[in-house]
Amino acid sequence: MPLFLGLDTGGTYTDAVLFDPAKGVLASAKSLTTKHDLAIGLGGAMEGVLGHAGEEIAMVGLSTTLATNAIVEGHASPICLLLAGYEPAALDRAGLRQAMGGDPFVLLSGGHASTGEELSPLDLDAAEKAIRAHAPKVAAFAVSAHFSVRNPAHEIALRRLVRELTRLPVSCGHELTSKLDAPRRALTCALNARLIPQLQQLVRAVMSLMAKAGIKAPLMVVKGDGSLIEAAVAMECPVETILSGPAASCVGARYLAGEEDVFVVDMGGTTSDIALLSGGRPVLNRQGATVGGFRTMVEAVGVHTFGLGGDSEVRLDEQGLVVGPRRVMPLALLCHQHPAMLAALKGQLDPRDPIGHRGQFALRQRPLDAGEASLNPSQAALWTALGSGPQPLAELINGPGALRALGRLVDRGLVLLSGFTPSDAAHILGRQKGWSVEAAVLGAELFLKREAEGGWRPAGDAEGFARQVIEQVVRQSGKVILAAAIDDEDGIQEPNWGRLGRHLVDRALAGEAPSRPLVDVRLRLSRPLVAIGAPVATYYPEVARRLETRLVIPPHADVSNAVGAVASGVMQKAEALITQPSQGLFRLHLATGIEDFADLEQAAARAVSVVEGQAADQARRAGAAELQVSVSRKDEIVREKGGGMIFIESRIAAMAFGRPRLAV
Repeated sequence: MPLFLGLDTGGTYTDAVLFDPAKGVLASAKSLTTKHDLAIGLGGAMEGVLGHAGEEIAMVGLSTTLATNAIVEGHASPICLLLAGYEPAALDRAGLRQAMGGDPFVLLSGGHASTGEELSPLDLDAAEKAIRAHAPKVAAFAVSAHFSVRNPAHEIALRRLVRELTRLPVSCGHELTSKLDAPRRALTCALNARLIPQLQQLVRAVMSLMAKAGIKAPLMVVKGDGSLIEAAVAMECPVETILSGPAASCVGARYLAGEEDVFVVDMGGTTSDIALLSGGRPVLNRQGATVGGFRTMVEAVGVHTFGLGGDSEVRLDEQGLVVGPRRVMPLALLCHQHPAMLAALKGQLDPRDPIGHRGQFALRQRPLDAGEASLNPSQAALWTALGSGPQPLAELINGPGALRALGRLVDRGLVLLSGFTPSDAAHILGRQKGWSVEAAVLGAELFLKREAEGGWRPAGDAEGFARQVIEQVVRQSGKVILAAAIDDEDGIQEPNWGRLGRHLVDRALAGEAPSRPLVDVRLRLSRPLVAIGAPVATYYPEVARRLETRLVIPPHADVSNAVGAVASGVMQKAEALITQPSQGLFRLHLATGIEDFADLEQAAARAVSVVEGQAADQARRAGAAELQVSVSRKDEIVREKGGGMIFIESRIAAMAFGRPRLAV
């Protein structure tokens, strides 16, 4: 029997499993994710399972939360967005301006009408000037043209120009979705371009390690819908790996737990991802995955992603003690890897030490993705200062300008902050081991020196504070599960709960009811919870008790995503649209352009032929073997009052399925 190697690269840990399709998990291992050099963490995990099995591996499957985490945390590579035929107001729709942050965008004349005709000529001269000006400061380009799903000619021309003038990756909107809504398509395209350098770094690291281990098998990457795609294709469309980790967790949880109708909760170091399994299949969001507040056009598992994990930042706000949504490096891990920082922590206990930024550090997270030209002088100075290793924030920050510069480096994912986290609390209480307990205790003692805020009152000692943090994670975990369930069932999102709704949820999750309550508040989750991920054993037995539901933590729950990376198949979809711009004319809109016909059935026959071939070709390119292709057609026809029929449009889709191609 062939053996599969499953890998999952998360924000904190990289997991590996050696998997036999007949026997299941043969071996598993974990290693810390090393974002400055992903090969180190990947190599550690692979060494833990491979032994001498390198030549026996028939397929390698890779799942990753790096794309999801980058969007949730606001970490991304700088890009330039070229918009053809867009009005300036479009940037204020779909969160496009917010997603771009301070990155450049260029409005060009061009674009097409809904019928596919050119609205105005594409200004290639202006495009060339913009490309030459911005190329030295960005890591990739994104291209979106008005109604490109009806005619992609201008996007194709801009892509060709970017490739002629630069060696940078370029992403086109029409290749990512066939749906209308230009600003949301541009958003999806921009996110895709932002993620290309990061996914390329990951895939190249895996391929290098495979070569060293003598593995000559295909490398597949999990898409957001749970299916697999060949790595070279994934590097072109990394936005499709948004929710790759949660999708793999659903596939892995289904395999490991054997449960069909459950909530799957995957808690990692950075996020908690919640999805619904119905009939053993992940429920997909056909309208587009929402991650980090951005609604994309990527069909993916209907997952709710929250910035709540073992390495989430513990902080104070007007509500009191809060965990997340930003990930920071636990102090226990910082001092485990950089023992010199322990002395710095001890020094900050001195009452003469400035209070600002106590117990907080900064360190480089990964290499520059766009060169020194992408940094302003303040950012460059901080980047240089961090070249020798982690530094206390109190020594780095000398004013608002330095704080803003640091924030930009953090937003780009170049710099990681370190502070107190639930992982530190777990080390103090003996629920987690392996890192510096002394650093965790020092971090707690420094936190306790802060003034009370928002109803939070400092606990008596480090252990008491650690219990406060664990309790807060339990409450927030229960709340995000209820938020996901209520949204799935009734479409009511947490901001719309109102004061009473939030009060009732808080009361139900409080653990202990007030003495002699007038109202007994309970909430029961009607489906079991399957909890996976390294931290779940610390929190989820109590979460399930408060939600009055059954909890399943299956064997190998801590490496479920790596199992999901090899327990799925390949699925690719191709679509075509037929419209009627005028009486007697049927226009077929394809990814390659438009074709006109005098007869609807002729147009439909041509569409079926094209999308069948496209879906099959895409599936083969994505790494599929033994293909099965199915075609669907949906006509939209309106009946007139007099009994006549008016043709609106026809959508024809082909779906190609296949198992991953294995090494011989």
